[in-house]
Amino acid sequence: MEDHALLTREIEEGPRGPQVGAFFDLDRTLIAGFSASSFVREWLTGGRAELTDVVQAATSALAFRLGRKNFSAFVAESLAMVKGLSEDEFAATAENIFGQSLAGNIYPEARALVEAHRAMGHTVAVISSATYFQALPVARELGIEHVFATRLEVENGKLTGRIVPPACYGKGKADAAAGFARERGIALDASYFYTDSDEDLPLLLAVGKPRPINPSPRLQSIAAKRVWPVRNFTSRGVPSLTDIVRTSLAIGSLVPSFLLALPAGLLDGDLRHTTNLMATTWGELGTALAGVQVTVHGEENLWSQRPAVFVFNHQSAVDTLLVCKLLRRDFVGISKQEVRSYPILGRVFALAGTIFIDRFDRSEAIKALQPAVSALQHGLSIAIAPEGTRSIGPRLGPFKKGAFRIAMAAGVPVVPIVIHNALDALPKHAMVVRPASVEISVLEPVPTISWTPENLGARIDEIRERFRHTLGVRDED
Repeated sequence: MEDHALLTREIEEGPRGPQVGAFFDLDRTLIAGFSASSFVREWLTGGRAELTDVVQAATSALAFRLGRKNFSAFVAESLAMVKGLSEDEFAATAENIFGQSLAGNIYPEARALVEAHRAMGHTVAVISSATYFQALPVARELGIEHVFATRLEVENGKLTGRIVPPACYGKGKADAAAGFARERGIALDASYFYTDSDEDLPLLLAVGKPRPINPSPRLQSIAAKRVWPVRNFTSRGVPSLTDIVRTSLAIGSLVPSFLLALPAGLLDGDLRHTTNLMATTWGELGTALAGVQVTVHGEENLWSQRPAVFVFNHQSAVDTLLVCKLLRRDFVGISKQEVRSYPILGRVFALAGTIFIDRFDRSEAIKALQPAVSALQHGLSIAIAPEGTRSIGPRLGPFKKGAFRIAMAAGVPVVPIVIHNALDALPKHAMVVRPASVEISVLEPVPTISWTPENLGARIDEIRERFRHTLGVRDED
């Protein structure tokens, strides 16, 4: 993205090849905050840990920070609450925590750095003092193959509450990177290491390109003395008051957009005029208030063939705003049934002609699509997300057939709208929109005149592949 061009320029102008390593710490570097906090919160709210266990872990963490306890002792005391737990159960819990919390905390800036290194053919690794359970899902989401983290001891499939030495911390982290570099032919003097912690000084000194991210006060001081470039990411973590106000105004602007457009419909007796003006106004006003700037490639494809079925990949709750900004007039949306019950949004969407479907009742969902075919036959376009639900990252989920059946039945083209990075503004499970520059590619319309029930699956696969290629992402695992 344009905002990240300056951040990644150094990488893109440097040498290519796997001999260049790019090592990333986890907490406060790839993700905002500390991953352990999400685990403790899950353990406490889920009733898996007593309050005394949490207090002990917090006390141990404080003693460690004050230098009164070494890392191994700190981890051992912190892990007391998971002793006796099945390794499989802990892994499953870690995956759930990643989807509910950690995925949304991945810094867009960090994602851009990782992608830049991968594009240059560099050898990318996560190297963290956190456990493998914390680090693996994040690494997988970012397409990072190599992970070095603190291992937990397992006996008979159960966690013992102890770590497998050596811990991936301090000098241990530097030793792990050095050993990996020898095995892979990586030149450490040409490699990068991104971290927030002064405790990682041994590895920072071992690489040629130390790059502090959100540095601790001591690392900030060290970086200033050694003239290391420092970067601070603010796109995740605790939102500012300005971000909260922006979000409230962006959502709330739907009502004044409707009220502003209402007189036009009342004067000429045409609710469609009201809906068109409301969509246009809310799309422009809402994105501006939220601080979301939009760059559109292939904008002419939005207008070359209408009516059409516009299909978009669903990354974020701001996608609705983006679709209104793009399509502007003469379209209706298809949304999940639950949206109808939303106090304000549901009522306004219903007045705008939104078609609601029950995702959990396939037969009723198919019946509910009939009004969409009718709308197309009367000159209105349809906007629908074929994934059905928001993804937690940029990768695509499976495409459901409903949108494409509608287009085939009405004999109208399918127009793919590829949203590259709406999750930068608002990832899944987040509540506050962050200012972001969102890039959108509108691909050429795909005619459906030759589609049949027999070849529908193949046609859907072709369109999904166009999305995947345009996004430049791996397929969903």
